[in-house]
Amino acid sequence: MSLQSSIPPLALPPASSPRDLLAIEALRLIPKILTLQDRNRHSPTYGCFDRNFWQYKIIDFPSGMSQEFVYPLALAGACDLEGNPYRGQEALREWAEAGMVFAARSAHADASCDDYFPFEKAGGAAAFSLLACAEAYKILGIQNYEVLRFFERRADWLAHHNESGQLTNHQALIVVCLDRVGELLGSSKWESARAERLERVLSWQNEEGWFQEYQGCDPGYHTLTVSLLAQVYEKTPSPQLRDALSRAVALAAEFVHPDGSYGGEYASRNTYNFFPHGFEVFGRHEPSALAVNDRFLAGLAAGRNACHADDHIVGHHTWNYLLAWRDYAPARPEPAPRPQGRVHLPNAGLLVERRGDSELYVALNKGGVFKFFRNGALVASDTQVSLVVEEGRRRRNAVGHLIGDYPHEIEADRIVIRGDLCWAKQKEMTPLRLIALRLIMLCGGRLFPDLIRKLLQKALITGRKAAPFRFEREFAWTDAGLTIRDRVEGEGWKNVRQAGIGCDQTSIYVVMSRTFQSGQLMPWIDLGPAVSRLQHGEALEHSRTL
Repeated sequence: MSLQSSIPPLALPPASSPRDLLAIEALRLIPKILTLQDRNRHSPTYGCFDRNFWQYKIIDFPSGMSQEFVYPLALAGACDLEGNPYRGQEALREWAEAGMVFAARSAHADASCDDYFPFEKAGGAAAFSLLACAEAYKILGIQNYEVLRFFERRADWLAHHNESGQLTNHQALIVVCLDRVGELLGSSKWESARAERLERVLSWQNEEGWFQEYQGCDPGYHTLTVSLLAQVYEKTPSPQLRDALSRAVALAAEFVHPDGSYGGEYASRNTYNFFPHGFEVFGRHEPSALAVNDRFLAGLAAGRNACHADDHIVGHHTWNYLLAWRDYAPARPEPAPRPQGRVHLPNAGLLVERRGDSELYVALNKGGVFKFFRNGALVASDTQVSLVVEEGRRRRNAVGHLIGDYPHEIEADRIVIRGDLCWAKQKEMTPLRLIALRLIMLCGGRLFPDLIRKLLQKALITGRKAAPFRFEREFAWTDAGLTIRDRVEGEGWKNVRQAGIGCDQTSIYVVMSRTFQSGQLMPWIDLGPAVSRLQHGEALEHSRTL
């Protein structure tokens, strides 16, 4: 047999089952991941997955998060799906090991790494890439002392590093990292740090079942935390952890929409993430977790999942889907009818209402951002009123979708939310700002990276400033359907240049938000003509019945 004929074509087989769909969705992204890697053995950046660094040379440091892509390569090589062209390929093993070596050699002296700016020492990037490298090392049977020594130093750094902000998924990641590296090295040196992190994760679970992500509940990142805690539970089960997972699964079940899509702009971090692996693992103990996955898989088959093939985030779902395929439970619960009634989560600021064939998902803490479904299909996706206001030479965006404590009234057939429109966070990177950031990081920033991170979080994610417009949004259930009435009052209509309501507007910086999902094809509601007719002191009003 010639060498050429021994290389299989990269065509993937059609999915013959919901389980195989998980593998195929992941495997189709392997060529993209390999394109992102420098696979030239004689290159000084051999193994680097940050193409912007090694190929385009448009940034001056490699993102440590990118080395997470070794994990999908390892899982693709081990996946015995019939027709998988990557199974057993030695090249994948070599490229994955090269990725681990590059992660070790590109790290800082303390084994930390950067993600979006130099000397950042990003906890999330360090944890994601360590977990990926450690798992790939085990799957592929690598024997490399340099890599093992790097694992130990990275685990040491993570064990004592505390980042600003409350991101429960990062804390759960660190727990799993310390578990995996401890197993690889046969060491218990991180046991106390691991226990402390796990206690923190559980303490950050709200009584409503969700885990804190910056300013509240994001069902998408919530499923990542479930995936990680399910792995912890398999290794070290406890009644406390089982209870936490049971409540987390019940919470996630509320946000699988009738068309199989999940999450969206009503969440605290605006994500459409869904990580299925934890539901398969925990489903061995509680079948209700498998039911959540089955509803999501129906949406995946119909193309209702979001696209996460961005160069920086393509790895997360790829490895999680392959793990879910590997650990797929053959015995599934019978499909249950959609629940009915109202679910109000006051701490999360979310409300779900199901009436017959209609389902409404509302963010009370985001001015009434909502999604509405009827007969299993998305009818409306709404991210509140948005105005472009001219102030001299400057244009600013006043929006109603930033997280806040908005006064609201909830009645049997009526919901009213009031508050101020706020200025959207739309900072752009300019050459001057980029130079300033580099100078800051090269000077004091390298000594106090967490302070810089905290300041950037405040500028790009948390906090809000009121604009001179007040809104009132009313949802009213009538015999005709659901009526939404919007009213906006303001004194500066003459300065408003554009106005409307979009289906997917967001304004805070979140790495895994602003991904494309088919529901975003819904048309923009143009309120510009109505605004142009307003006189001083008049209010903008808009009503529609769904």
